[in-house]
Amino acid sequence: MASFNKVMLMGNLTRDPELRYTPNGAAVANFGLAVNRKFKQGDEWIDDVCFVEITVWNKPAENCEKFLNKGRPVFVEGYLRFSTWESDGQKRNKLDVVANSVQFLGSPGGRGPDDDDTDETIKETAEDDVPF
Repeated sequence: MASFNKVMLMGNLTRDPELRYTPNGAAVANFGLAVNRKFKQGDEWIDDVCFVEITVWNKPAENCEKFLNKGRPVFVEGYLRFSTWESDGQKRNKLDVVANSVQFLGSPGGRGPDDDDTDETIKETAEDDVPF
């Protein structure tokens, strides 16, 4: 039987990325991602939020820790991973996404294109470029 495991998510970070290194020196970063979904139920619009744990490895992990912060929008492409372990005598499990790529969206300061400063900069540039 064939199988396919690919995930594409766009959302906002729920916390700053946490970077650590394995004993072999490989960088690994973890962060939470909130993915919003809006749907209509009867006459009412419902907002649904799904919280997903993201794991990133090597150089992309270091870049995520360096450039991302809570609230920043990102696009993540990767695969699902199910982990099980035992802690304090209890079986634990976790479903997370291991990212193959993370695209940083929005501006680095967490400000988007709808902010007043950005609009003002565009207007000033356009007026200065008029040749007559």
